Amino acid sequence: MNPWPIVRADLRRNRLLAAATILLVALALATGIAVISQERALRQGSARAADDFDLLIGAPGSPTQLVLSTVFLQPQAIPLVNGDVLARAAASPGIAYAAPIAFGDHWRGHPIVGTTAAFALRGGTLKPSEGRMFARRGEAVVGAAVPLAIGAEITPQHGHGEHHDDDEDHDDDDDAHEAGHAGIRYAVVGRLPAKHTIWDAAVLVPVEDVWAIHGLADGHGAGDARIGPPWDAARLPGVPAIVVKPASVAGAYALRGAFRTPQSIALFPAEVLNELYAALGNVRDLMSLLAVAAQALVVAAVLMALLVGFLARRRQFAVLRAIGAGRAYVFAAIWIEVALLVGVGALLGLLLGYGSAAALSLWLQGKTGFAMQARLGLEEFVLAIGLVLAGALFAVLPAWQVFRRPIVAGLTAR
Repeated sequence: MNPWPIVRADLRRNRLLAAATILLVALALATGIAVISQERALRQGSARAADDFDLLIGAPGSPTQLVLSTVFLQPQAIPLVNGDVLARAAASPGIAYAAPIAFGDHWRGHPIVGTTAAFALRGGTLKPSEGRMFARRGEAVVGAAVPLAIGAEITPQHGHGEHHDDDEDHDDDDDAHEAGHAGIRYAVVGRLPAKHTIWDAAVLVPVEDVWAIHGLADGHGAGDARIGPPWDAARLPGVPAIVVKPASVAGAYALRGAFRTPQSIALFPAEVLNELYAALGNVRDLMSLLAVAAQALVVAAVLMALLVGFLARRRQFAVLRAIGAGRAYVFAAIWIEVALLVGVGALLGLLLGYGSAAALSLWLQGKTGFAMQARLGLEEFVLAIGLVLAGALFAVLPAWQVFRRPIVAGLTAR
């Protein structure tokens, strides 16, 4: 005999209980899926954001602070590394470039970063998607997310400021609030292609302009309007960070060792991120363990509720047996019903978990500035399959309780 008609009829008769069971199982699984998937997306997104920063040199201090300020443009006050360190780095053999990173100004919430054309173009691996690279003082290239057209002119504002809507009504107010840099204008000459990092929201200008705006030497002799290296070491001010692109892996390790001195620190951003990932991994493991425990409790609670429901309907199953249904038929009908509810709940949990992780990734992307793409991986499917198998195993309990009950006991039940 086919048990499916009995299963369908029972599910229709108990729609509310079936829906509640599926929803509880789905929510329990979705929690674990969202935690695992989002942690992976955060880790992969931050790692991609650091790809353009092979080696960082900064003043002695916190490596994490140096990475957050430089790679992720988080507004933090960090000590400056002496200009002679920049001069030595730029003159080091076996490098593609050693670029200073100087910040502290913004335009409508978009950070203005002083650097070199070599870093802006990532050593020649990028080309402007519009216009050209800055070639002289007073010119700027913007990231893909900066709402400025080629030919626009902007006035930098000191500090990190809040982002304003990009409409013409703000122009006068912006200029009024930017009195600290009155008379300083940048002409936008190019736009960089999207990198899907916080740097897409940055305005890049010659570092000499940033130094000059803040009353510092510009690394060149009096009357010399050149930008970029070679610089005069005696005229180089301090900078927050130096990004070095080594020509080889061996050269990268040699440079890191050479610039680990009392005057500077040198690090691979990946090293710092790995420490953060380890901390996140510990939290993720704890949250995953809690999610698994919650799933076990939910499944146990659901099965107990189903068991009570099946026992309340024991007269119905006794009638089935009395009219010829075998024990195996009744067992199969009950087991299929419970396993089906857990299976559908697990499938819905996968979808809810992925949707939650994707929504959280979009929200965090707006906060962090780098792209995060939530995906379902092997770990999430193992979690879902484990829940389904556990549900199928536990489904034996209510099926066995009805299976072993004598027909007479079921018919006389009240």
